Amino acid sequence: MQEDYITKIRSAYNQFTKAEKKVADYILANPRQVLFMSISDLAEACDVGDTSVFRFCKTMNVKGYQEFKMMLSLSMRSGDSSLSATEDKTITLEDDIAELAKKVLSENISAIQETYSLIDSKQMTEAMNALTDAKRIVFFGVGTSMLTAMKAMNKFLRIEPKVACNMDAHMQLIMASTLTSNDVALIFSYSGSTKDTVEIAKFAKKAGAKTIVITRFTKSQLTQYADILLLCGANEGTLQDGSTSAEISQLFLVDVMYSEYYRRHYKKCKPTWDKTRDAVKDKNYM
Repeated sequence: MQEDYITKIRSAYNQFTKAEKKVADYILANPRQVLFMSISDLAEACDVGDTSVFRFCKTMNVKGYQEFKMMLSLSMRSGDSSLSATEDKTITLEDDIAELAKKVLSENISAIQETYSLIDSKQMTEAMNALTDAKRIVFFGVGTSMLTAMKAMNKFLRIEPKVACNMDAHMQLIMASTLTSNDVALIFSYSGSTKDTVEIAKFAKKAGAKTIVITRFTKSQLTQYADILLLCGANEGTLQDGSTSAEISQLFLVDVMYSEYYRRHYKKCKPTWDKTRDAVKDKNYM
C-alpha cells in the first residue's frame, strides 16, 4: 500500500522520546506548514533542539530532515484521505450531540482508511499463508480485544472448523502453552502493552507457534514476539478510551483476512459455509 507519513508517525509514536513526541505532535497538527519550515524553524516551534528534530527523522527511517519533508510532501500530493485525520476530532465537554456524532463518524471512517493505508501486502500474504498451513488457528485477546478475538473466531468458524478462542485470560495462557509449530496464534491488542496479552504471546512463541499480531504501534512489548505484524489505525482521545474505532480498525483487517481465506479456499470453504448456514437457518422468524 502507498506509504503515508502522517499515518506512519502515529504508528511509531510510542517509540519516540519526549522531545521527539513534541516534534511529532507539531507535525501532526501542522503538516502543510512544516513543508515550508527549516529544521531550526521546526525545532523552535516545538521548543526542542535541532538534534531532536534530526533524531526524529532517524527514528522515521529517513536520512535527514530534507528527505523527511520530501516524503511528507509526496504523501500529501497523493491526495491520501488520511491527511484529513489531522483535523481536530477530539470530543470535548462542550460538544453538542450533532458535533459529537460528526466527530465519532469521522473518527471511525478515518480508522478504516488509516488501517487500509497501513496494510503491508508482504506481511498480509505471509499471514494468509500461515493461516492456510496451520493445523489449528487460535485467536487471543484480553479485555476489549478479547471481544474482537471472539468475533474473528465466530466469523472464521463459518468456513473453517480448525479455529478456537477462549474468553478467560488464564485459559488463553494454557491454550498458548499447548500450541505447536503447526499452529498459528492470532493475537489482538490495540496498545501492545497489556501484560496478559504479552504473556500469551510469550508462551505461544515458546511453544513454537507462528504468531500474528494485530496492533496499533510498530514497536511495543508485544511486537517483539510477533512473527507477522499487521497494523491497525485509530486514535483514542481523552473521552474515547475503549472507543469502537480501535475495534473497527481491527475488524476491518479480520474482514480482509476472512475474505482472502474464503477466496483462496473457496472449494473447501463453501461446503462448510453451507453446513453452518443450514445449522442456524431455522433460528430466525423468517
